[in-house]
Amino acid sequence: MDKANCRTQQLTNDPSNAPRKPITTSNTMNHISRELIEQIVRRTIQSKGITTGSSHANVATAPATYKPNLLVSISARHIHLTDDHVEQLFGPGAILTEDKALYQDGFFAAEQTVMIIGPRKRMLPNVRILGPTRDFSQVELARTDAISLGIDAPVRHSGNIAGTPGCVLVGPHGVVELHEGVIRAARHVHMPPSDAAGYGVENGDYMKLKVISADCTVVFEDLLVRVNEAAKLEVHIDTDEGNACNLEDATQVKLLKQDKGCGCGCK
Repeated sequence: MDKANCRTQQLTNDPSNAPRKPITTSNTMNHISRELIEQIVRRTIQSKGITTGSSHANVATAPATYKPNLLVSISARHIHLTDDHVEQLFGPGAILTEDKALYQDGFFAAEQTVMIIGPRKRMLPNVRILGPTRDFSQVELARTDAISLGIDAPVRHSGNIAGTPGCVLVGPHGVVELHEGVIRAARHVHMPPSDAAGYGVENGDYMKLKVISADCTVVFEDLLVRVNEAAKLEVHIDTDEGNACNLEDATQVKLLKQDKGCGCGCK
């Protein structure tokens, strides 16, 4: 699994270092209107070259700038299996053996792989299984993978497999025929509640990911927000999307809020 680890850059303006002139007070200050005082302060600020406006309002009292530790990962084709299907493919009593821990705690790439066979006997060998096991088996492919297998895999969020195509899985011990479960995983972002608060989003919201790369900067919309106490801040896109934005050589990534729209399907 290829990964690119890019932090968003934060630009801050701090007028606290600007030179200050001493301000003297007298009894006459009590007779000056508040409006006149605000006009004097505004002219003084402008004469120092400090831009006024909402973007710089209350700089001295604003909270510290939120700086996310954002990871964008390419999720290559993989399979999730049930316990029963693990045994059917690898033998009675077989369990998944961890080969490499994934970024999200508790998840791993298993040592075991299987072959996927699609219509007209097209196949993909050595497709990695991810653990732990699940209550349902699911195959996640990129668009080019699905085409090579001859499967019209729809874009779905994980777990939403009703009505999706199936395939045949072949392991060293046996075969499993899935009647549904082949999808193109919809792009999404995992985050803990602290990051959700930092971005101002909630579980189930959608965000945008801007990947800045030389000559192929891309903005991906419709990233589903998945908030979980145990999660780390990580975006998942597939191999086709990673290649499209040249993620491996990206210079910067930005995760942005996406307008919720008016409920009629527009954005």
